[in-house]
Amino acid sequence: MKNRWTDDSANEFIERYRDAGEDLALRVYTSRLIGADPALVLHGGGNTSVKSRVKNRIGEEIDVLYVKGSGWDLDTLEPAGLPGVTLDYLRQLRALPELSDEAMVNDQRTHLLDAASPNPSVETLLHAFLPHKFIDHSHADAILVLANQPEAERICQEVFGGELGIVPYIMPGFLLAKAAAEAYEANPDVKGLVLINHGLFTFGDTARESYDRHIEAVSKAETHIEQHKKKTYNAKNNGASASPADILTALGPVLRGLYREHTGADWVVHHRPSDIARAFASSEECVTWSQIGTATPDHVIRTKQKPMLLELENIEDPEALRQKVSRALGGFIENYHEYFNRNRDAKGVEKKELDPLPRVLLVSGLGLVTVGKSQKETGISADLYEHTIDIIRDSFSIKAYEPLGEADLFDMEYWSLEQAKLGKAKPPPLQGQVVYVTGAGSGIGRATAEAFALQGANLYLVDLDADRLRDAADAIRKATKTAAEWEVVDLTDEGAVRDSFGNLTRRFGGLDILISNAGNAVQGRMGEVDSATLRGSFELNFFAHQTVAQEAVRIFLKQKSGGVLLFNASKAAFNPGKAFGPYALPKAAVMALMKQYALDYGKEGIRSNAINADRVRTGMFTPEVIEQRAAARGLDADAYFSDNLLGREVLDTDVAQAFLRLALSEKTTGSVLTVDGGNIAASPR
Repeated sequence: MKNRWTDDSANEFIERYRDAGEDLALRVYTSRLIGADPALVLHGGGNTSVKSRVKNRIGEEIDVLYVKGSGWDLDTLEPAGLPGVTLDYLRQLRALPELSDEAMVNDQRTHLLDAASPNPSVETLLHAFLPHKFIDHSHADAILVLANQPEAERICQEVFGGELGIVPYIMPGFLLAKAAAEAYEANPDVKGLVLINHGLFTFGDTARESYDRHIEAVSKAETHIEQHKKKTYNAKNNGASASPADILTALGPVLRGLYREHTGADWVVHHRPSDIARAFASSEECVTWSQIGTATPDHVIRTKQKPMLLELENIEDPEALRQKVSRALGGFIENYHEYFNRNRDAKGVEKKELDPLPRVLLVSGLGLVTVGKSQKETGISADLYEHTIDIIRDSFSIKAYEPLGEADLFDMEYWSLEQAKLGKAKPPPLQGQVVYVTGAGSGIGRATAEAFALQGANLYLVDLDADRLRDAADAIRKATKTAAEWEVVDLTDEGAVRDSFGNLTRRFGGLDILISNAGNAVQGRMGEVDSATLRGSFELNFFAHQTVAQEAVRIFLKQKSGGVLLFNASKAAFNPGKAFGPYALPKAAVMALMKQYALDYGKEGIRSNAINADRVRTGMFTPEVIEQRAAARGLDADAYFSDNLLGREVLDTDVAQAFLRLALSEKTTGSVLTVDGGNIAASPR
């Protein structure tokens, strides 16, 4: 493993965090070095600390432990993510015969230097009970390979030659902290500790010494692994011939629909396009190896104890596919119920069963699929299991893979301090939903995409302008931290639209809401407009709406969980403007289209509604069009946009909010919502 320390970078951090002091600056620096390497930690894993001296409010010098706080990742750690705790008090806790988790958390919080700090790590006492100034903890892949061997202690002694102490598995908290301190005190010359089935701690008098020891230990583990020939997989011979893309396109909507059927919530499906994962999922070994357990107990809240396995020989029949996946899902859920009841009864504890749905699926011929309530959740699960695949294979290459059994995993999965990592905040109303927006690069489309993202939706944005799409997606991701994918699509090309919905399905697993917004303003008196112009207007202003709606409905019907169609119609459908027929006619057809979808698919829970907006400044209205429309009413441009009953200009954000209200109106279909500031002539009758 590469040692990434450089003196120049260390000095840059000392200068950058000068106000926090050198101890914290270097603590942040090496924490980020560890956090930046996925072979060491992933997604909030691991923790680090530094002991320092500071003056309190009354001028007394006190010893303080700065330790990674809950909710912070090592790769982005800042001094604020290292809450300071009074060290002398923490050390005195070691004399207690026992300490509950609740009391431990309380004592750590009540001895913070700053009450506004995040909760210190659940392993704070382990850092406190060891005497070293700097301490680093990771779940390094190579260490886990050794720590999950049948004779893990013997192998670790052989590999590290006594340079690292060995601590048998104990659940994080007070007892583990005492055991780690005792392991160190039994041999004060050790450079660190291997925690069986858990991970690695190293320590030192300086940030560099602790970090160097960490890299050295992991490198020795990697060298030992490399000395063993890597196991080869035996591929299954199940006759499956479909491509991974076809399997994913067929499977995604079925999964989303079944998960919603079981929970009433919306879920995102994620596929990790990894050749290694596909080979594992398609192997004979996967049937047994994948069902043994997690590489480290921390993973259980993200991946459950084991993945669900799927073999899909035939994906051509959607109903047969759904039944097969449903049976597999039912079997997984039943096994989870049994696991929960078995361990609850054996331990004599009162626990409320968590949702039993799998988070990780291994699909023969496809590979690694994860399901979660957000893009972030699915990405974390996929990252963790991708590393688990390598750990399992390397473990069997040495001898075997023996992680913690289900009793210990149950304790971790249902540990309140571990569940707290997932957060219990009320989810936004569109969490887990997927929204396809046309004309999303600017104007109403972009404003609508932004409004839906703020409510937790995952976005798929299409338009003709790549630069605008990229800017819109980047801005939305930065502002909302939600998923925003984009694709340049000519909506008048049915093949391109079909491909786009295939890409959407492979990215998110399906669709919940279509916002059919794109259009253009075509003018001309009907007696003078040429046929090509009129047909061209119908291609974008009507047929494109039909094409995307048709593709959306196909996905909705596979999911069997309803869906939402939202069309951007126009007041022109009710009140066409003079010499504006080439635009008004297809828009009137869109209004009829909306009602027809409401009529045809209401029984399937598919809602279809439209927005009737007027005079919104968007790219569709060029300066020339605005001048012509304003002149037709004897107005200047600004007066034209506010020429309504309220005398107020309608903005693209107003239309976006109207789309959002319709999306959230679960018992509204076949409806038109007017957003025009008041225009009696255009009122639906």
